[in-house]
Amino acid sequence: MRGKYRYLIMILLMIITIINFVDRGAISYSQSFIIKEYGLNPVKWGEILGYFGYGYMFGALLGGALSDKKGPKFVWLTAVIAWSIFEIGIIYAGNIGMALFGGSALAGFAVFRILFGFAEGPAFSTLNRTVANWAAPKEKAFLFSIGSVGVPIGAIIAAPVSVGLISLAGWRMAFVILGALGIIWAMMWAKIFTNRPENHPRVSQEELQKIKSSDDLKPSSGVNDGANKPYVPWYHFFKSRTMILISIGYFTFQYINFLILTWPPKYLQDVFHFKLQSLWYLGMIPWIGACFTLPLGSKISDILLQKTGSLRIARSGVTVVSLILTAVCFVLIPTVSSPWAVLTLMAVGNALAFLPSSLFWIIILDTETVKAGTYTGLMHFFSNIAAIVAPTLTGVLVMDYGYSAMFIAASIVTLIGALVMFFVKPGHSVNNSQVLKKADL
Repeated sequence: MRGKYRYLIMILLMIITIINFVDRGAISYSQSFIIKEYGLNPVKWGEILGYFGYGYMFGALLGGALSDKKGPKFVWLTAVIAWSIFEIGIIYAGNIGMALFGGSALAGFAVFRILFGFAEGPAFSTLNRTVANWAAPKEKAFLFSIGSVGVPIGAIIAAPVSVGLISLAGWRMAFVILGALGIIWAMMWAKIFTNRPENHPRVSQEELQKIKSSDDLKPSSGVNDGANKPYVPWYHFFKSRTMILISIGYFTFQYINFLILTWPPKYLQDVFHFKLQSLWYLGMIPWIGACFTLPLGSKISDILLQKTGSLRIARSGVTVVSLILTAVCFVLIPTVSSPWAVLTLMAVGNALAFLPSSLFWIIILDTETVKAGTYTGLMHFFSNIAAIVAPTLTGVLVMDYGYSAMFIAASIVTLIGALVMFFVKPGHSVNNSQVLKKADL
């Protein structure tokens, strides 16, 4: 890959993102065994799924700041090794809870799910910091999408991999194998990655010039490439309307993401009486389209930016349209009775939700490159409340109102996201302008 070593880096990040999502999705396919073994009900199961989000929020926050301060290589290695250890540890969670927490298996799962979530939390803010270091402004969205497309791919293969491993080796051994994969990846990453392309012997001067260049963008685009910018305090995040609004917008995407990741296996078993052996392919269906729409949306956005010079059209506009169409798909699900119609609407809705999913992150790079890791960590922290709300609220809704309420709630949340993103104006930051004025005094 002469002259394109940055693409190899993004492909390797795609691989670890796949592992990341297979690891977190595996518990959904183990649910029948865990629920039966420890005597859980839907509300308690929803709590177990939701505990992941408590750790995930704070892991994202810490990981973003650390990736700015210590570099993405350190954070990647630390996070991947840690989450792989806790992935393996989940097999002991219920028994540890019963032994140490007054006979409560739920408490044991809470501890391990929170720690596992904390370790997985830094992944995407660190991915964004890596893209900020390794991508040219004109290709940021597309290169980020290469790494993040591992999300739907990981969600797709989580079903066959998890079901296959559980069927062949049992649910506990499945977690051991998955944890080992992450540790192997970390050993490879330690040898082939540097924090910045200029420090890597395989990055040519020609490639480095491409990475540093913004010549192909219109001056009116307003992209902030971070060049010659002074230090920006982390708390300026809260002074930026753009940062607050995209955090809310990304919450709505995360709500759909964690809903589809955690509840469909149980939904298909409860409503349509599918067996575990069927879930290996049924669990793949909602994620197939997202594998194509995620990079497609990023490419469309980059093209629109080069053609129109408008970040609002290229980033916010694409996001608003996609989220509205997502809401339409989910509100239609309770009106159909065929499992194939449900899965089709779920797949189309999820594909539309993923079409702009990388753009939330890229808006931060467009606006605040200097603090890319810290600011994306903050965004991820607040938006990851959805990792708690989606599975936990769904458990309550299903218990009280049935599964139709799950999809109606998803539609309402997504429409709120579309409304919020309509008012997002990405580009040069007011915060940076204020800092620059003070620096000139």
